[in-house]
Amino acid sequence: MVRVDALTDVAGLRVGHARLAGDRALSGTTVVLAPEGGAVAAVDVRGGGPGTRETDALDPRNLVQRIEAVVLTGGSAYGLDTASGVMAWLEERGRGVRVGPDPAQVVPVVPAACVFDLGRGGDWRSRPDASVGRAAVEAAAATADGAPVAEGSVGAGTGAVAGGLKGGVGSASVLLDSGITVGALVVVNSVGSVVDPLTGVLYGRLLDSRPEFPAAEVHAAAQRRLAEARAESAERTAASVRPPLNTTLAVVGTDAVLTRAQAQKLAGTAHDGLARAVRPVHLLNDGDTVFTLSTGNRPLAAPAEPDPFGLAELNGLNDVLAAGADAVTRAVVKAVLAAEGVDGPGGVFPAYRDLY
Repeated sequence: MVRVDALTDVAGLRVGHARLAGDRALSGTTVVLAPEGGAVAAVDVRGGGPGTRETDALDPRNLVQRIEAVVLTGGSAYGLDTASGVMAWLEERGRGVRVGPDPAQVVPVVPAACVFDLGRGGDWRSRPDASVGRAAVEAAAATADGAPVAEGSVGAGTGAVAGGLKGGVGSASVLLDSGITVGALVVVNSVGSVVDPLTGVLYGRLLDSRPEFPAAEVHAAAQRRLAEARAESAERTAASVRPPLNTTLAVVGTDAVLTRAQAQKLAGTAHDGLARAVRPVHLLNDGDTVFTLSTGNRPLAAPAEPDPFGLAELNGLNDVLAAGADAVTRAVVKAVLAAEGVDGPGGVFPAYRDLY
């Protein structure tokens, strides 16, 4: 399979986007669809203002073992209704937790989380609903295995904003020496900034061996334009929200065999990737949430390898944990670079590539 540097490099995971229709609408939904039979899943919520659905079902102490899809959506808590459309689509195909002898007797467990983007298109009441969720899961199902993931101002990233800059969707993957793949998809919509104010370099690139630094005059001009955009936005619909509300979301997937507890650990360490790329992060007016999915196709350690103390599996898991954080950081960078600027009734949100 040709690798596309995205979450879909994890075989079996598919991604679909849908945008809310309307001239003054700036929102949408993204669905990550697992292979039939589902994936082991977990979640770690660290933002102080989360909007979520079915996250308690992912606690390793609870009943549900595998899920079929994860929903990331705009529309704040209103947008969580998109998961109903995904549930209906899954039920029609008999996909979900079996609760009776009839194959049609299923309850699809569809965890979801939302970003705050209300009013950014100019219409406060424009928010995704069940029909948008259904369109997103249908788009995911229609893609081929390993298909590229659309990035930037799409799906749940349609109305995303990161520290005044236009945010969006980004995706990246890491192929480990063991053959295990770890991928991430991020919706960058943060109160904190993604740009170093001293240099103009994206925070997520500061760990690169040779980051490119914008010229001083370019950086100064960019900072002036961003300040002007924020001042102008303060007079328009979206920026009237006080304090500003945001939330960054991520899904980290792997083909490694993980227990539910190990998947939860991966969700936790993946937040390190956000902390490298967004500053500050995990604030009270963010709802930063990371989901993880394990399709379970590759063991953490070679089964024939003598390993009486389990060190090979431990090292394999550590590699996956580190790769998850790295993939999240790179996905944030790709999201910001792919985003398209907006100047509309809801506000002025310039793109990084417009400024730099």
